[in-house]
Amino acid sequence: MGKNLKGKELGKGLTQRADGRYYARFVTKEGERKGQYFKKLSDARGWLKNAQNEDKESPSTPFDVIADNVKPDQDTVDFSKITVNKWFDYWMDYIIPHLSWNTRRNYRDRYTHNIKPVIGKMQIRNVRPMHCQQVLMGMHKNYAGSTIRQAYITMGTMFKAALINDVISKHPMDGVQMVKRVKDPSEIKCLTEEEQEIFLEYAQRTHNYRPYRLVLETGLRTGELIGLTWDAIDFENGTLTVEKTMEYRYERGKWVAGSPKTVASYRTIPLTKCACDILRQVYEEKDCRKQSKELNHKLKYLDRRNGEFKTLDMRNLVFLNYRTGMPTKNSSYDSHLQRVCDSAGIKRISMHSLRHSYATRAIERGVNPKSLQRLLGHATLSTTMNKYVHVTDDFMREAVSIFESE
Repeated sequence: MGKNLKGKELGKGLTQRADGRYYARFVTKEGERKGQYFKKLSDARGWLKNAQNEDKESPSTPFDVIADNVKPDQDTVDFSKITVNKWFDYWMDYIIPHLSWNTRRNYRDRYTHNIKPVIGKMQIRNVRPMHCQQVLMGMHKNYAGSTIRQAYITMGTMFKAALINDVISKHPMDGVQMVKRVKDPSEIKCLTEEEQEIFLEYAQRTHNYRPYRLVLETGLRTGELIGLTWDAIDFENGTLTVEKTMEYRYERGKWVAGSPKTVASYRTIPLTKCACDILRQVYEEKDCRKQSKELNHKLKYLDRRNGEFKTLDMRNLVFLNYRTGMPTKNSSYDSHLQRVCDSAGIKRISMHSLRHSYATRAIERGVNPKSLQRLLGHATLSTTMNKYVHVTDDFMREAVSIFESE
């Protein structure tokens, strides 16, 4: 049973996300998961009811469609007549299996929900730019520009692999254009110093104050924070090592561990005194907190640096939810953050906004951009400067004043 942001039950297959949109989903009789976002709860309920009724009345899946869902045999694929569905499976299984779980999940989500319904059954050699443009146009009404861009990238990389391997002779994305503006990096929400002080004042009254404050002191990503274990903390040298992440997979109904976003994301961060104090306080209380029996699970994940499997012991996690004795889910952090911001009378932010605020404070206080790149775990310096560093107006005025003569 899903719930809205206030904790009210919405019914099976319905949930409300942190951005206020409602998500309706169900599994067809063929085992395919379908879902869609809506601004209104009534629209989500209506779509869910109609989709389920249509699924019940639809005939059994024909053999050629079932075949598209079977993992292709690398040695027997007929590339001259391969469908987009089969190429996508081949691409995922044999060409990009080394990519991170998050990247592959994003590719599969966009393919399943947006690309497959439009061009999935077509032979890949028959796909034209107009078909790819149709995929994006179909997303314009109900999806954000960033999500449409993910679909654009998915098609682009998938078809590029087909072109490189001579499966097609021309890239069908040539001339295809985005249909909605992607949010500019400068629009990413960030707390000003004044807002940060107000936020911390109100957050200190909640059970999530310590994880929020740690992100503001270290710039950790949400998954890195959730997957943080005590063996990654070196109190003697005052460092924190990032070498794994963890998040809750709603579609699978369980917690999953993984490697950091990129190889550059593996890093050791020197801790501030405040960060050390926070972690020491949590450590001193760790044996007294509530711990669920489900923490006995050990999660395996692949270390992208050497291809070896490692294990995350959930009993060794730094942060647990005080009510459930389990880790706090990604979306729960964001939902709680919004309530704190509402109480504090400041603009709503997300967990990523805290990381962005950390980067901004660092630049404002003179941290070298190259050093900040390593602290944030970015692969390139341009990512640090263009995506995260939002310099405040006051700081820019202060910088210009340096050139003024007395």
